[in-house]
Amino acid sequence: MRTALVIGTGLIGTSAALALSQRGVTVHLTDHDPEQARTASALGAGTDEPPQGPVDLAIVAAPPAHVAAVLADAMRRGVARGYLDVASVKGGPRRELEGLGLDLAAYIGTHPMSGREKSGPLAATADLFEGRPWVLTPTRDTDTEVLNLALELVSHCRAVPVVMDADAHDRAVALVSHMPHLVSSMVAARLENAEEAAVRLCGQGIRDVTRIAASDPRMWIDILSANPGPVADLLSDVALDLDETVRALRSLQSSDEAKRLEGTSGIQEMLRRGNAGQVRVPGKHGSAPRAYEVVAVLIDDQPGQLARIFADAGRAGVNIEDVRIEHATGQQAGLVQLMVEPQAAPVLTAALRERGWAIRQ
Repeated sequence: MRTALVIGTGLIGTSAALALSQRGVTVHLTDHDPEQARTASALGAGTDEPPQGPVDLAIVAAPPAHVAAVLADAMRRGVARGYLDVASVKGGPRRELEGLGLDLAAYIGTHPMSGREKSGPLAATADLFEGRPWVLTPTRDTDTEVLNLALELVSHCRAVPVVMDADAHDRAVALVSHMPHLVSSMVAARLENAEEAAVRLCGQGIRDVTRIAASDPRMWIDILSANPGPVADLLSDVALDLDETVRALRSLQSSDEAKRLEGTSGIQEMLRRGNAGQVRVPGKHGSAPRAYEVVAVLIDDQPGQLARIFADAGRAGVNIEDVRIEHATGQQAGLVQLMVEPQAAPVLTAALRERGWAIRQ
């Protein structure tokens, strides 16, 4: 791949353009908002000047509702040898293109499973996709050259290619992305009119659950409008679980011992199912989940504290597998939770204590 055209310079389009540009591909940028394309160009993602002829690959990074129309226009104009989109749903856009009577040999639907709560070109980074799955949905009609161009794009972005059927993909993302986003928003909505005294008690648990609720509602309306059926089916199942859980909790309020035992059993079963599902979530680098020990360190809210902790861990020969930070409400301090292999926890604890860090159990 020598040349590419990115149509849509939001977070995903600009991030892909940055990755391609850094690997020597000449990238042309266009957007319905020319100012956004100029911003992406200024960031080093490519040029907002139009290509002089067909490029090797056109990457359509438009909202799902507009993908088919943008692709159809680009294909009719013959702007590229191959075409792909990066929308979060795959079945609908392809059926729309088929309905328009287009030859889809030069097209492949794709979806990089990566993103951020922020949108727009200023949120883009060249490493956004690194190590993340990038779904490809080829069909029997897909030209081999186009599939190879898509694989080259995934390689340049240092993502991991995953081949799936388009409709299977849509059901999968409904489960692991779209439905969780709505549930997160529902939980966060409970905070909107909550008493300030209650909100001030927020800890890491509520932050974890509501983090993705900070995403742009306009973007999510586009996504959910393109995949409503599978998401609605999953939410119906969640609603049944909620009803059962509510009944179990009400039973715990009963004066009848048998009902209380029934309520306890219902809650235990729901928590057990939650445990069983959670352990199936892939761990680091997509591997099976690992059980890590947590070394908790109290830090002041001063520049360089995290860098010092990581440097001290490195001197002790300990690899930090993951990290979480819980800020202390109303204080200039925080608790850094360092996840490490179980055998490394005592080594790290001793090394950090020796260097003056305050370790919390």
